[in-house]
Amino acid sequence: MYPSELGFMMPAEWERHRQTFMEWPLKEAEWPGPFQEILSGFTNIAKKIAAFEQVTVITSPASTKEAAVYLYDTPTPNPIQLLEIEHNDSWIRDNGPTFVVNPQKEIAGINWKFNAWGGKYRFTEDDQVAPELLAHLKIPKFDAPLVLEGGSIHVDGDGTLLTTEECLLNQNRNPHLSKTEIEELLQGYLGIQKVIWLPRGLYGDDTDGHIDNVACFARPGVVIMQDCSDPRDPNYPIACENRRILESATDARGRKLEVIRIEQPPPIEYNGTRLILSYLNFSFVNCGLILPVFGRTLRTKDPSLPRDLRKETLKTDAVAEMTLKQIFPQRLVATVDGLQVARGGGNVHCLTQQMPAP
Repeated sequence: MYPSELGFMMPAEWERHRQTFMEWPLKEAEWPGPFQEILSGFTNIAKKIAAFEQVTVITSPASTKEAAVYLYDTPTPNPIQLLEIEHNDSWIRDNGPTFVVNPQKEIAGINWKFNAWGGKYRFTEDDQVAPELLAHLKIPKFDAPLVLEGGSIHVDGDGTLLTTEECLLNQNRNPHLSKTEIEELLQGYLGIQKVIWLPRGLYGDDTDGHIDNVACFARPGVVIMQDCSDPRDPNYPIACENRRILESATDARGRKLEVIRIEQPPPIEYNGTRLILSYLNFSFVNCGLILPVFGRTLRTKDPSLPRDLRKETLKTDAVAEMTLKQIFPQRLVATVDGLQVARGGGNVHCLTQQMPAP
């Protein structure tokens, strides 16, 4: 029996949270760059979230003491909790459970199959994070026969789901399933009625185009998308196509979508590789949202970087922050430096998984 047949559905991320889960970074995951900078960047994000709601950071037994040193050096309004579960990497949005609720306010978790983004990495422990966390929480678990990462889906809480064909229809995920069969599984496990498919995610995204970098719902009927205005940029045709589809789409209730565009940050490289940067990789928290920005720590004296890159990035940072404040006037938009953690391929949304309040 599907969870939806028992009344369960995935709530919108802006609904009230009980807490947010994160996973402590491990050096074995081969993060690019000085590892201490990764730990500091992660810590800053965790503490920023803990100013709004409870945060539980999952640690491996070998990393618990290290995590405590960083996370407990200064107090937070909501003391951060540590929970030991073996894992390989920090992207709990993708390897953790998706929480669903029913009309009786009961919470359950969907345990998707996780194959490390199409078998790109040998992460065997990550596939067990979701069931072990749900067992610790003592809440019901639904095992879904679908390889899926949480960063590949976004819902409006009113029957509509956003995703990309590049990811969910990729042959490295579920080659035995058709598009219709995948839609049926999403409907059965998440309680949605309609899927809006975008063709592709950001250029170079090794998650195979996760939706949480290109588009998300602000509320039912309203979508925010990351835009690209530079025809020379490989993200330009992707953004144009995504915008055309969204502007012509209707949601599960028949509403024509309002599309709000936020210009992408300028291209920034690290060790010769373009970073995957998105202002939409923010995380909703109770009464606020945590927005990654990218211009604060750009090294202006680095000869490999364009001369005006920091200035241009600070400008797009400011526009993104202002736009989100206008979209969410009742929320506090709190910014964090997202440049360090972006070296690993993701950002704030990828590093977090919210548990809804009952």
